Amino acid sequence: METRQAALGGLFDAFGLDVRIAITVAAIGFLLVVLLTYRRLQRWLNDRTKPLYSDILSTTILIGSCLLSLSVVLGTWGLTDDVRDVYSEYFGQGVLVQAAVTFILVVGTVIVTRFVKRVLEELLGSASAITDHQREITHRVTQVIIWSVSLVVILGVWVDDLGGLLVGAGFAGIVIGIAAQQTLGTVLSGFVLMFDRPFEIGDWIEVDDEEGIVTDISIVNTRLQSFDGEYIMIPNDVISSSMVTNRSRRGRLRIEVDVGVDYESDPERAAEIARSRVEELDASLTAPSPQVITKEFGDSAVVLGVRFWIDNPNARRYNRARTTAINEIKAAFEEAGIKIPYPQRELSGRAETGGFRIADDGRPNAPSAGNSRSRGERSDADSDDGESDSGSESESEPTPGLPSEDD
Repeated sequence: METRQAALGGLFDAFGLDVRIAITVAAIGFLLVVLLTYRRLQRWLNDRTKPLYSDILSTTILIGSCLLSLSVVLGTWGLTDDVRDVYSEYFGQGVLVQAAVTFILVVGTVIVTRFVKRVLEELLGSASAITDHQREITHRVTQVIIWSVSLVVILGVWVDDLGGLLVGAGFAGIVIGIAAQQTLGTVLSGFVLMFDRPFEIGDWIEVDDEEGIVTDISIVNTRLQSFDGEYIMIPNDVISSSMVTNRSRRGRLRIEVDVGVDYESDPERAAEIARSRVEELDASLTAPSPQVITKEFGDSAVVLGVRFWIDNPNARRYNRARTTAINEIKAAFEEAGIKIPYPQRELSGRAETGGFRIADDGRPNAPSAGNSRSRGERSDADSDDGESDSGSESESEPTPGLPSEDD
């Protein structure tokens, strides 16, 4: 070994500094090539061997290339003895064993996580009830568990009193949990939402007063895009404690349009006309079929509820189908001579007071029942002008229920 190093030293002395720089650049270039082609090499091995074997081979090649490049660089610049002296001075034989065990544990953890990922893809890939997002979350959770166990084992290799360290970590976890209980509650609610699946990405949902299309579900919040183009982020704990309405869960949605018909019209005939016209709409489904029910006696009309279903519901299809239904029902009623009445009010007086009467003072613009209120609110000057006339009327025709002056 010493003879080989002496020969290399003599060669470097003969050719000078340029050779050392060239060898160092070549070693670093070799390592970069391995790093850049690592993914391609792994795919090539996957096509020819089992995924587990390809992970082991590719990881071994990557680690070996790193160690080889490091050895070449250290040997080129004559730093091997210096590294050995530093290691002997500050570390011992036990540290080397611990470092070797740690290295083996890290490499084994990487291989195990990739193997578990392959297993999850094979088991969950064919399950239609599990979404891609849930598969990704499952992989991340298992990855965190495996690395946590590996970290505890590595700490056990380097630390003698691991129990005290774990107790301290437990107290620190309690303090952090109390300080960040809102955040932890949000994270736990996110996991519940991901696996409970009340809605998925692309669904049309309504949470309290917010409504829109789900664009993303994370462990912290859920993102919606409203129909006004706004992006809304709702914390997952708010969603867990609120009533959620999923309008597109079953792939169809019922639309109801209320329409009033005059009391003089036949409600059964109006319902049949409305139902037949809604059946002709392109957006209306044949199963379930449209239906019309009589809902109530309104103030001015008999209220009918026209109901029909649409598929693949979203805000645009909902508004378009509802608008088309209203226009078609109105046109059908106009063709059939069915009146959609305006709001009406009927005024009447009590019989014991003489009923409801409209006073007429004989003026050209005598007020009607509709503007009798405005007549009573005229100015004092107008009321003074008609004082003599109203006085004569009161003398000739006493108001029922009031005593006259003769009495």
